[in-house]
Amino acid sequence: MADVKSEAIQPFLREEEVRQAIELLFFAYRDFTAEPDAILAKWKFGRAHHRVIYFVGRHPQISVTELLAILRITKQSLSRVLGQLVKDGYIVQRPGLRDRRQRLLELTDRGKELERQLSGTQRALFERAFRGAGASAVEGFRKVLLGMINDTDRRRFPRAPAGAPSGSGGR
Repeated sequence: MADVKSEAIQPFLREEEVRQAIELLFFAYRDFTAEPDAILAKWKFGRAHHRVIYFVGRHPQISVTELLAILRITKQSLSRVLGQLVKDGYIVQRPGLRDRRQRLLELTDRGKELERQLSGTQRALFERAFRGAGASAVEGFRKVLLGMINDTDRRRFPRAPAGAPSGSGGR
């Protein structure tokens, strides 16, 4: 009987709603990546290049070790992509200040421009969707995403960004 009450209270947990959420996520991701994929194709880059460019741009001076932890890819995979981005002038590597063996990554001006193009279309898509959904839906979406990621990565987002609705603890 508790299951019936739970379903009545939380109808969004029914199988059809969950399946529809999965389907919506597939369609959203397809549309989220469509324009950046077309831009990347011009340079014969793929989504791995986009992820590296995005996170290096988001976290200037990120170490290779930190980037590997975020992306959860092998050193070999990162080496191939990063090597190409460095060779083509999108990213620069510098030794760490304390540990000269450490490699710190930063976008060049060329890399910043590419990141701006790639993320610009994605930001516009989110801004349009957020405006249409409203502040409480945006906070709900944030909570859903936080609930989907692992505890380690969730700690990267201890609170809502500045300007977000109050009362958002993110957990």
